[in-house]
Amino acid sequence: MTVRDNRMTSTATLNENDDTQTPPTNSATRVATASFIGTAIEFYDFYVYATAAALVIGPVFFPQTSGTAQMLSSFLTFGIAFLARPLGSALFGHFGDRIGRKSTLVASLLLMGVCTTLIGVLPGYATIGAWAPIILCLLRFGQGLGLGGEWGGAALLATENAPKGKRAWFGMFPQLGPSIGFLAANGLFLALALTLDDEQFRDWGWRIPFLLSAALVMVGLYVRL
Repeated sequence: MTVRDNRMTSTATLNENDDTQTPPTNSATRVATASFIGTAIEFYDFYVYATAAALVIGPVFFPQTSGTAQMLSSFLTFGIAFLARPLGSALFGHFGDRIGRKSTLVASLLLMGVCTTLIGVLPGYATIGAWAPIILCLLRFGQGLGLGGEWGGAALLATENAPKGKRAWFGMFPQLGPSIGFLAANGLFLALALTLDDEQFRDWGWRIPFLLSAALVMVGLYVRL
């Protein structure tokens, strides 16, 4: 009887542990929502630069070159982020396994938001000379690091906290972020282009979507924390 009782007690304990380890639906839903919002914000920042690269980055930061060279230089700075993204994924993935995905996702969101906002206040070549494109490249590299950490970490966090049998469904939410970020970034630039004249847009209007990132990051941090 004693052995049987011990076995029953052990089984009950294991069942209790399994129940404890299963995240509640509300918690999983909150995590999935936070992953979606964070991914949407980071891809908004990423696509804001993509749109600006096609419109104003060349004339503002590479005015000493021809029109063709301005465009090529602008898109080269855009490509820097693609070199940084794998590094960001490896870096934040490494620390995510050690200090937790939530902490690393907060860090990646902050990195992306700070870099995007700083691009919005960065003086052009006419003001600080060659330092302008140099700093721009560094900030763009930081954007790539942040997005690399976000993209993998958000999907993992959503699936790891999903209820049993719903991992694919909850893993879908972060994948919605890129589309929402793309639409938001391009929609805002379209609204500014329709509202401002060419001189206003080139002088200061293009900076508004970058500066808006600061407010969006605050929203993302509120949801995640």
